[in-house]
Amino acid sequence: MKEEYYIETSDLLGKRIKKLYDEYNAMQKNYSAAIREVKTKLEILDEDFQALHEHNPIHYMKSRIKSPESIVRKLESRELPISFKAVAENIFDVAGIRVICHYIEDIYTVSELLSSQTDIQVVIEKDYIKNPKENGYRSLHLIVEVPVFFVGGVVNMPVEIQIRTIAMDFWASLEHQLRYKSHGEIPEFIADELKECARDINKNDVKMQKIHSFLNDLEKTKSE
Repeated sequence: MKEEYYIETSDLLGKRIKKLYDEYNAMQKNYSAAIREVKTKLEILDEDFQALHEHNPIHYMKSRIKSPESIVRKLESRELPISFKAVAENIFDVAGIRVICHYIEDIYTVSELLSSQTDIQVVIEKDYIKNPKENGYRSLHLIVEVPVFFVGGVVNMPVEIQIRTIAMDFWASLEHQLRYKSHGEIPEFIADELKECARDINKNDVKMQKIHSFLNDLEKTKSE
């Protein structure tokens, strides 16, 4: 009886996964539209800030949409049904934008300028710069909702935005690559080394911010 039960469950799960895959193109279209909306807002803010302050807070941006495999794994890990409805109601990082800034101050400038727009709603904010993760990871994470105008009407779509400096992104990218290479299992002494690297990188980030601020103040003094 147990064997028969598992076969039935497996068949049912396979059908649900196939249904999600079938719906993925429609999902991808919607989330891609949401990414374009937010990226356009960020690009405009960056250009306007440059015109006013002769400084671009954004170095560059990258975006991604989670693969159907990744979405299924996340639904299963949270014991949620494998359906488009479950994704829409529970998974808020399907669409993601990574914003790479020059300086720490730029991160909060970008966040504040974007969050202050009347059609943007910040749903979740996690500041891993002021409160780094246990492994040393630093970044500012926002989940925002943006209205997207489709043929059938307006839909508020969630987008995850990770805002970090060039240095933070350098550490996060290499740490991820090392963990992937080690299949997620890193010896404790290596984990400690990575945390120390994160602390050193943060110290340099702070130094670079101070140098940038000093030169800005110096330039203002000269122009007065």
